[in-house]
Amino acid sequence: MAQIKFKGNPINTCGELPKVGTKAPDFLLTRTDLSDFSLADVAGKMVLMNIFPSIDTSVCSMSVRTFNTRITQFFKTVLLSISLDLPFAHKRFCETEGIENAISASELRNRKFGDDYGLRITDGPLAGLLARAVIVLDEAGTVRYTQLVPDIAQEPDYEEALNALKTAATETDSCTYTETAEHARTFSSDEPCDDGRSG
Repeated sequence: MAQIKFKGNPINTCGELPKVGTKAPDFLLTRTDLSDFSLADVAGKMVLMNIFPSIDTSVCSMSVRTFNTRITQFFKTVLLSISLDLPFAHKRFCETEGIENAISASELRNRKFGDDYGLRITDGPLAGLLARAVIVLDEAGTVRYTQLVPDIAQEPDYEEALNALKTAATETDSCTYTETAEHARTFSSDEPCDDGRSG
């Protein structure tokens, strides 16, 4: 169990985030087209999980917009937006806001994600929803970075998360990070890097 806050008032989660250096637990989530989504679908790619209570709140929506913009400097990298919101709410938001660099995933059919990742809020007005957190996985599915945001009303630490992703990317030989705009592309592209390497 971990203690966080909601507008300054203490609330609790059902457990602890996965430890850095361990394998991330698998999950079964639902995409906006109502298809199943699991870790197997992003095997061999870097992953940044942006986890939050609801897309219909200002802080949660801001985190999705911010990561959607910032993730474009990485490729072979998947940005996941995860919450208990229905897939229809995720789809509406992404279409309205022009979110193109994230996969939205809902706990619609299976609630093991929040439980296995220790993120289910257990008390207070948001009980049952997911706490705000960021998790970075490397290409092997190993946890490289976590942040459980101390107060639900706060945004995550974007710079720390992206720096962790950059560090993990540069430690591989898969051409997953670039500082040049002309070399950047979204995570879904399978085109070769412009230095000739694939991936």
